[in-house]
Amino acid sequence: MKLVIGCDHGGLALKNVVVDYLNENGHEVLNMGCDTPDSVDYPVFSEAVCLAVMDGRAELGILICGTGIGMSMAANRHAGIRAALCHESFTARLSREHNDANVLCLGARVIGAGVALEIVRAWLTTDFAGGRHLRRIEMF
Repeated sequence: MKLVIGCDHGGLALKNVVVDYLNENGHEVLNMGCDTPDSVDYPVFSEAVCLAVMDGRAELGILICGTGIGMSMAANRHAGIRAALCHESFTARLSREHNDANVLCLGARVIGAGVALEIVRAWLTTDFAGGRHLRRIEMF
């Protein structure tokens, strides 16, 4: 699967862990930055990831900041983006199954790397159920 990923300075270390996991599992990863610990503005990276999903350069996106809140707020401003902030694998699974989330947001200061990888694994291996859930998504 082709994925796009981005982070701010607060999510850099976790982004690197997630990118390694994705590469090890055969995914193609488009890295939109940031790539240094210097302070940056998260909306810039959210925009880059969302545009890549919206224009088809990637199937799904992952955004990481300190809490995940800023990234999710910035991402959900884009028409066609359904960004889900997840702190455990149950909501990650349901965000795909029920809400067809196309962007996953993670909080690097909220969860550790092990939990983050469980979330990513659940999110990537769950398909959208469609049916009554599709009707609701079409109401957006």
